[in-house]
Amino acid sequence: MKLSKIVCTALLANLIMLPSASLAVGGASGARVDWQVQGQIGAIKVNPYGLAPLTAVILDGGYKLDDVEVTIMPKPNGQEIKYKVDKNKLKNYGGIPIFGLYPSYLNTIKVSYTKSFFGKSQKVQNEIYKIATSGVSIMPSGNTLQRGVPFEKIEVIKVDKEFKDRLYLINNTPGKFTGTSSKAIWNNPSGGALEWDESSNAVIIDTKGEIRWYLDSDKLMDFDNIYNRGIMMGFRQNTDGALSFGFGQRYVKYDLMGRKIFNRLLPSSYIDFSHSMDEMPNGNYLLRVALANVKRPDNKNVRSVRDVIIEVDKNGNVVDEWRLFEILDPYRANVIKVLDQGAVCLNIDVSKAGHTLSDEELAKMDTSDMFGDIAGTGVGRNWAHVNSVDYDPSDDSIIISSRHQSAIVKIGRDKKIKWILGAHKGWNAKYKNFLLQPIDKNGKKIICDDEYSKCPGYKNKDGGFDFTWTQHTAFRIDEKSNKRYVYLSVFDNGDARGLTQPPFATMKYSRAVVYKIDQQNKTIEQIWEYGKQRANEWFSPITSLAEFHKDKNSLLVFSASAGMSFDLSKGIAIGEPKPEIDEFKWGAKEPSVQIRMFGTSSSYQAMPIDLNKAFN
Repeated sequence: MKLSKIVCTALLANLIMLPSASLAVGGASGARVDWQVQGQIGAIKVNPYGLAPLTAVILDGGYKLDDVEVTIMPKPNGQEIKYKVDKNKLKNYGGIPIFGLYPSYLNTIKVSYTKSFFGKSQKVQNEIYKIATSGVSIMPSGNTLQRGVPFEKIEVIKVDKEFKDRLYLINNTPGKFTGTSSKAIWNNPSGGALEWDESSNAVIIDTKGEIRWYLDSDKLMDFDNIYNRGIMMGFRQNTDGALSFGFGQRYVKYDLMGRKIFNRLLPSSYIDFSHSMDEMPNGNYLLRVALANVKRPDNKNVRSVRDVIIEVDKNGNVVDEWRLFEILDPYRANVIKVLDQGAVCLNIDVSKAGHTLSDEELAKMDTSDMFGDIAGTGVGRNWAHVNSVDYDPSDDSIIISSRHQSAIVKIGRDKKIKWILGAHKGWNAKYKNFLLQPIDKNGKKIICDDEYSKCPGYKNKDGGFDFTWTQHTAFRIDEKSNKRYVYLSVFDNGDARGLTQPPFATMKYSRAVVYKIDQQNKTIEQIWEYGKQRANEWFSPITSLAEFHKDKNSLLVFSASAGMSFDLSKGIAIGEPKPEIDEFKWGAKEPSVQIRMFGTSSSYQAMPIDLNKAFN
């Protein structure tokens, strides 16, 4: 008893000597900061902005940092990630940004840096940090084709040495959430494409098939809010290294660490972003949208569908607009009538696989009040389905890809057409002079039949010129182009090729293709293609991409829905998508990179990610 009293008295005396209990915990300034510090600077903050769980920041600990280099040590036989960090980026993040952690793994990170404190500097070499991560957490859609999160399996078939440092962003569209997607429709006025509010995700993989980053997109979405949901599309890495994209009624920009740069509603005159957000040299953005309210020639008010381009400045102000239904012909139906109605882009309806629109069905639709995201003609229906917009700085114009016209069109700032790449059939006299004439490598005119809808490459599997059909992406290759000649990369999906449906669905194929356009003489030469030799197993009925990349003088091709197929007699899906990345050295006939993915319902686009842009 006496000993206990002595101990208690001593403890009480110590407490009485302290000014307050709060000072005992943390001193006069508040609670004591006692996070674990592994190295010589600061503690580690994992997922610093709540959107990129495979990132972290080593806090600067109050030091001024410079000369920073980061190495994410690879797993056995894995891919090393190494990058330098600009001193101003260090100030943005309050320390050293860590990108490329493996999920569900105790990662080893090596950093080198110079730290300064009151005029004294110290160089620290190869300091080791350990960071544990959780698994990839993406909400399952309920779609039976989505079994992996986000992939069940990634098969690396081939990677040449020169490409072993590649990192690829992949944008997936795994399907609708039961009970959350498509809970509302635009009905004042009628039409619009709000039903594109499905699940989507974005991940970055390395050339070993390992996931090294993902966007926790569920944190961006609110499926109970009509203005804060939708399929994420149009991912592009900007010149500053950050990612711009959009979804539903918003367009946004976030960096690779998950830091928000902006997240904006579309300007009030517009609705339904999808597919394309293109950064311009002046820092403005081209957005593919639609009109919230437009008066038709018959005096009906409707929402338009995927047929308007706007330019917005850095502050979100609209500075220009292209109303494509006033520039092109919204009643040209040649392609729309022969589309496979089972796969009108992401509107997959297996029960309609193999079906096309008859003249009677189209005429009945045209005189009805059927408006919205349906393949039809006239404003208020999906007559154009523009899926890419690219800027040509040589003459201040835009190049658009219209899937439902199987046409690629260049349009000036004055809203005048410069040229049309596509089958000649169905264009009225107003547009005839803008249609490009195919030529061979010797400049000789190529003769095509049936009003230039079927050219020699239509059936010739060994080569020959062909137009593109229900294509995705038409990107100007800036490094190869000039004011007269435009080199263009396109993913030719191949549905309705030659303005027909083949006798058997297995006869369909897709291509990646590069064209050279002589804008002065209005001619077009096909200089490269890939895909015919892969036949139907590489056929992508929807989505996909083909894009040149300067850093490796290469063409990145993503056959995003390869393998998707249907039993037309039963109206059921029988083939699962196997999205495939293929990257080619310029002009090569075979890819230097070939990576195939399994266990996802569909993908949209893919692209290399440059860490030098992001952190330097």
